[in-house]
Amino acid sequence: MQTLILIILVGLVVAAVPIAAVLGILGLALDEVFTNGRRALMMGDFIWEQSIEYILVAVPMFILLGEIILRAGIATRMYTAVAKWLSWLPGGLMHANVGSCAVFAATSGSSVATVATVGTVAYPEIEKRQYNEPLFLGTLAAGGTLGILIPPSIALILYGLLTDTSVPELYLAGVIPGAMLALFFMLVVIFACFMRPGWGGSPVETSWRDRLEALPDLLPPLVLFAVVVGSIYTGLATPTEAASIGVVCAIGIAAWFRALSVRMLIEAFESTMCSTAMVMIIILAAVFLNFVLGFMGVTQAIIDGIDALGWTPMQTMMVIIVFYLLLGMFMETLSMMLTTIPVVFPIVAHMGFDPVWFGIMITVLMEAALITPPIGLNLYVVHGTRTRGGKFNDVSYGALPFLIAMLALIGFLLTFPDLATWLPNQVY
Repeated sequence: MQTLILIILVGLVVAAVPIAAVLGILGLALDEVFTNGRRALMMGDFIWEQSIEYILVAVPMFILLGEIILRAGIATRMYTAVAKWLSWLPGGLMHANVGSCAVFAATSGSSVATVATVGTVAYPEIEKRQYNEPLFLGTLAAGGTLGILIPPSIALILYGLLTDTSVPELYLAGVIPGAMLALFFMLVVIFACFMRPGWGGSPVETSWRDRLEALPDLLPPLVLFAVVVGSIYTGLATPTEAASIGVVCAIGIAAWFRALSVRMLIEAFESTMCSTAMVMIIILAAVFLNFVLGFMGVTQAIIDGIDALGWTPMQTMMVIIVFYLLLGMFMETLSMMLTTIPVVFPIVAHMGFDPVWFGIMITVLMEAALITPPIGLNLYVVHGTRTRGGKFNDVSYGALPFLIAMLALIGFLLTFPDLATWLPNQVY
């Protein structure tokens, strides 16, 4: 049974059927074959109950927040300011790529928005300062993945929804691993430029006066982060309310910079609606499929099968990690999470792993999928920012060292689980 379901799922994905249709077709087909379509009769009521989940409102709010930041020019000012503070390191503006992605991630919650925004601003510097193009593009692709780990994160909201895990705890758990991963990326750049000095491009001359004058341009993203995340941890707002407050603040900041206009807001709303519609239809189709699988007892059958193998919890976790690394090569990350979490999470919980810790682990694995060819979404986004064209392989090769850095972080999380759980335990 489980093998048949997996074969059908993979077959539909390989056939290039849109993932929402894949999940919906599979759910309806299994329901018709094994329950004579009884669950389909409840589909309308079930989807309505799931779609009015209060936490889901945070998804379009965070998407809109990122759109406003992008269209108001805040991201461009932020990149210039970060560059002035980090360009003295070996690798110059490549550290600004990582640092800007980390700062933008702390306000956006979206990986694609992060890499598209910073990539568009940074790409002209490759030719101007003679950087090694694959490595430079790799910093953009990898840095963009920080958008789904550093809070606020849309991926962590969806994980919390699917597993009934506290989103504020997940946000806290992502702080230390997110900071560590950004540091690992910068160490990769330093090591590469130490081995090949020519890859670091021409030096960027910046005075302390220039750095201090650039500080005001770092305030908007920091203020947004403090408002959004701070309101959650002080108990003043839920994640959904915090996202809404963040949107209001972003509009105020756009007005302060005189970038607010009716046209800009309409463009931001349209882009938000398109992204939200895509995400929501996948979520609802996945939720219905999970409902059918749960009724059929597939999840319990998988758990019983793993128990029969006699694997230890760590052996089981290693198999899950390898499974996600391989799956991430062929499947888009959001679809991968929504499709597999409802099946994998009960196994993880049964083995005694902390759900908050696993939320961070699965998010890092999703980050790895974003820069793993042939389907790595961030690789295509970065490649799309190249105004001069070039081979897609350049981006793939450039991202490889950063994929190794992610595997190193996974090793640290396995060895030292407190990296993810210490901060939530201290606060809660």
